[in-house]
Amino acid sequence: MARATREKMIEGAVELLATKGLHGTSLGDVIDATGAPRGSIYHHFPGGKDELIAAAVDATGDEYVRWMEKFVGASPDMVAGGFLQFWRHTLLRSDMKAGCPVLAVTVSTDVDDLIDHARDVFRNSRAKLAELMAAAGVEEEAAARFATIAVAGAEGAVVLARAERSITPFDEVADNLVSQVAALPRA
Repeated sequence: MARATREKMIEGAVELLATKGLHGTSLGDVIDATGAPRGSIYHHFPGGKDELIAAAVDATGDEYVRWMEKFVGASPDMVAGGFLQFWRHTLLRSDMKAGCPVLAVTVSTDVDDLIDHARDVFRNSRAKLAELMAAAGVEEEAAARFATIAVAGAEGAVVLARAERSITPFDEVADNLVSQVAALPRA
């Protein structure tokens, strides 16, 4: 039960970060969104909001890696498409109201520990994408460069789609990224 409450609070924080950003994610908002008992915040997160936000950032990274595991053994264009599908699904599921919780934290905090968590998630995301691209036959250095461009492009495309309340900017970036895969050198 206690584990379920903690996980529910982390999930609530992820959702709030994705839709309202860091400053729109208070401890009270998490309690309201999850129905968790008020005293559970400091029971599960004695470090307060920063500890909860760090857990939410880490959970986002874990979710992304689990998603990408679906594409082990896929072709390079399927790996790239699968990576982009994660963000397209996020946008459509939320009617263009949800973005990346990690990006929300990165651009809104000056807390070194939270920046470190965000850095690690972005590094792991790029590394996972590069690993899958290399396993699919793309030369390792090219796979790593593509992963950096793909993560940066997807993050920017999510921001544009949310701002325009349209999937079109995201799809334009996604189509461009997937078309670049054919030109990547093979190992």
